[in-house]
Amino acid sequence: MRPQLLSIEVTRPDAGHARLRLTGDLDFDTAPELLDAAARVRADGCHELTVDLGGVGLCDSSGLSAFLVLSRGGVGPLRLTGVGDRLQQLLDRTGLTELLAVERPTAGAADDVREVG
Repeated sequence: MRPQLLSIEVTRPDAGHARLRLTGDLDFDTAPELLDAAARVRADGCHELTVDLGGVGLCDSSGLSAFLVLSRGGVGPLRLTGVGDRLQQLLDRTGLTELLAVERPTAGAADDVREVG
């Protein structure tokens, strides 16, 4: 199976807030793209950061590490949205749920995230 590239759509819903909508795989090869995109919006004055994971097909330990780096490296809050069941299990098992603001999708949303060991 060919890995899916990561695309990041950046929107700014209001002053000081940026939303990064991810589509594709968040893994060793693509996690640096998330870190770079977050650094750019923070350099532009966005202190509150929301990462929408609804379009992520795979998240491995590098993706989890990126969340931790973003939460500790910013001056404002990091919120994860669109978190599916499998990714939620990874966040729970690693203790990241207690460190990050995680917003679950509404009932009936599809869960396409695959776990990688």
